[in-house]
Amino acid sequence: MPAPGEGGTGRDGGRRADGVSTTDLAVGSPVAGRVVPLAALPDPVFAGGSVGPGVAVDPAITAREDGGPGAAITVVAPVDGTVATLHPHAFVVVTDDGRAVLVHLGLGTVRRRGAGFVPHVVRGEAVRAGQPMLTWEPEALRADGYDLHVPVIALDAVTGALDGLRPDGPAGNGPAGNDPEGLPVRPGDPLFTWRA
Repeated sequence: MPAPGEGGTGRDGGRRADGVSTTDLAVGSPVAGRVVPLAALPDPVFAGGSVGPGVAVDPAITAREDGGPGAAITVVAPVDGTVATLHPHAFVVVTDDGRAVLVHLGLGTVRRRGAGFVPHVVRGEAVRAGQPMLTWEPEALRADGYDLHVPVIALDAVTGALDGLRPDGPAGNGPAGNDPEGLPVRPGDPLFTWRA
């Protein structure tokens, strides 16, 4: 396990006397795909950073062997913690030191009322980074006109608290660097570090 201040998922971190974490938090990708800046999203709430800083992932969709629409995707926890909020299309995991990470599957998907999403956890459940949280069917959503980007947001993060954002840029809103399509990630690959 990393020593305090060297990364980690929140479970092994230290705290100051006032309860504030002294451990950096590595936030992993919940899905495979390509990282894009929040500013590139067609949703002004996420694109403008109103929800918080972070990045989004354009999910990789693999074809099914039978030639049907893309296979279902398993979404994993980005950090260790407790499931604080759980909707079919979104969830929040809160670490032991109180930092909350939002994962939102697609844009406008609340209107699906759960169709195309299967949860594997319940609210209040302790989870580990990389643990399956739910399964979704992005091709079915795309066929209905939904944008599939997956924002990963550090809720209530202070300005400058996120490092190593992929792609580079302040609060994930910068250019995609040398690769205009974004950087490839697999589930669990680091997206950014939330500094203590």
